[in-house]
Amino acid sequence: MPGRIERSPFFLVLMAIGSAAMLVPAVHGYQSRELEVARAFFYGAVLFGVLTLLVGLAVGRQNRDRPVRSDLLALTCGLLVLPLMLALPFHQSLEGIPLRDAWFEMVSCLTTTGASLFLRVEGLPDTLHLWRAMVGWLGGLLFWVAALAIFAPLNLGGFEVVVAEQSRANRKSLSETRMRDSTHRLTRYTARLTPLYAGLTVVLWILLVLSGMEPFRASIAAMSTLSTSGITAGGEGATGGVLSELVIFAFLLFAVSRLTFSSDNTRRAPGYLWRDPEVRLAATLIVLVPAFLFLRHFFAAFEYAGAEDLGQSLRVLWGGLFTTLSFLTTTGFESVAFADARIWSGLTTPGLILMGLALIGGGVATTAGGVKLLRIYALYRHGIREMERLIHPSSVGGSGSAARRLRREGAFVAWIFFMLFAMSAIIIMAAITLVGPGFETAMILTIAALSTTGPLAQVAGEAPIFYDTLTDGTRVILALAMVLGRLETLAFIALFDAGFWRE
Repeated sequence: MPGRIERSPFFLVLMAIGSAAMLVPAVHGYQSRELEVARAFFYGAVLFGVLTLLVGLAVGRQNRDRPVRSDLLALTCGLLVLPLMLALPFHQSLEGIPLRDAWFEMVSCLTTTGASLFLRVEGLPDTLHLWRAMVGWLGGLLFWVAALAIFAPLNLGGFEVVVAEQSRANRKSLSETRMRDSTHRLTRYTARLTPLYAGLTVVLWILLVLSGMEPFRASIAAMSTLSTSGITAGGEGATGGVLSELVIFAFLLFAVSRLTFSSDNTRRAPGYLWRDPEVRLAATLIVLVPAFLFLRHFFAAFEYAGAEDLGQSLRVLWGGLFTTLSFLTTTGFESVAFADARIWSGLTTPGLILMGLALIGGGVATTAGGVKLLRIYALYRHGIREMERLIHPSSVGGSGSAARRLRREGAFVAWIFFMLFAMSAIIIMAAITLVGPGFETAMILTIAALSTTGPLAQVAGEAPIFYDTLTDGTRVILALAMVLGRLETLAFIALFDAGFWRE
C-alpha cells in the first residue's frame, strides 16, 4: 500500500490529504454541536475521498520514474485547483457566501498568506476558523517538503543562491539535480519533516495554553505560527498577552533559516547556525528596526516621564521586537504592545517599514515568503565588494572561495530574481489599479499578496484595507498573485521553458 501511494500522481496525493483533513472539522463541528457545519465537512470528506479513490484506480500506479519537474507542474495546478475542493464544504456551511469567495479564502490559506474575507464577520463558527488554520498549516507543511524535494533539485526557490555558496562536493550532496525519479525524494522528506513539524506545533500549543491562552485559540495560533500564515480566530488580542508572544517569538525563528530544522545533507561544524548569513541578517534587522522605533523619542520621553516609566519603555521595545520578526517572517501578527510602540516612535502608521520587512521575507526553504534573506545578503555582499573596488580597483576579494561564489554567481541570480519580482509587482499593481482601487491601495495589496503577508493590508496604510470590500476582479488578481508569490516567478518561467522539459 505505501508503494502504491508513493507511485500515485502528486496531485492525487494532495487530493487524498485534503479529503482526509475534512474529517477533523467534521468531528469538531459535531462535538461543538455545529451540526450543519459538521455535516458539510463530513459529506465533503466522503465525496472527495471516493472521487480520489476512483481516479486513483483509473490512473493506476506509475511504474516509470517521475521527473521532478512534473511535480512542480502538479504543485502549481494544485494551488489553483485544490482550493476549489477545500472551499466547497466552507461554502456549504455558510449561507450567502459565493463559491468564489470561499475559493479566495482557501487560496489565501493554502499559500499561507492569511488574507481573510471574514475579519469583520460576527459569529463565524469556530469549526470554520479551525478549517482555515488547518489549511494554512497543511500549506506550510507542503512547502516545507516541496522546498527540499522539488525546488532544491531544480535550483529554484532560493536554492540557486545556496548552490552558488556551496563547494563542489556539497553541491552534489545538496541539489540531487541529476536524480530523475522524485517519488522517493518526496516520500523521504515527508517522513522526515512531518513528525518535526507536527511535534513543534503540539509543543507550541501546550506552551500557549500554559501561558494563559484558551485551548482553541492556542491551537489556531500554534498552526498559524509554524506555517507563518497569520490566520487568527478573530477578535482582539489574537496572539494573547506578552507571555504568549514570547513563546510565539521563539517558534517564529524556524522561519528565519532552513538550518534550524535541516542540515542540507551536509556535515556542519559546531556553531554553524550563528554563522549562517540568513540568521545574522535577520538578527541585524530584528535589532535595528525596533531600536529605531524605540529610540526615536526615547530620550525626550524619559526626560519627561522619569525613570518610573521604565516598564512602559520595555513594553514598547517588546512590541517593536515581536512585530518586526513577525512581518520579517511574513506571518503578520501584530503585538499587543505595538500600538504603544507606534505612539512612542511618533510613527502612527509605519507602513513602509512593515512592507519593507515583508518584502525581505524569511529564510530559503522555510514557510516564509518574500524575496528571502539569503538573496538580500548576496546582493549586500556584492554591493560591499563593488564599493571596495571603487576605492581600490586592483584589490582582491578575500573571505574564501565560498564567499567569492556568493558575491559573484549568487548575487547574479539574486539580482535576476529581484528584477523579476519587481516586474511582477508592477504588472499586478497596474492590473489592480485598472479594476478599481487607487495607487496606494494597489501597492499595499500587491506587496501583501506577493510576499504572502495578508495581514499587511490592515496595518500598512493610514486606514485598514479589508478584503471583503474589494471587487471580485481585484480578489481574483490577488489570488493569482498569492500563488505567484508562493511559488516565485522563476518557477513559472521554468514551466514555460521548452529546454526545462527536454532535460
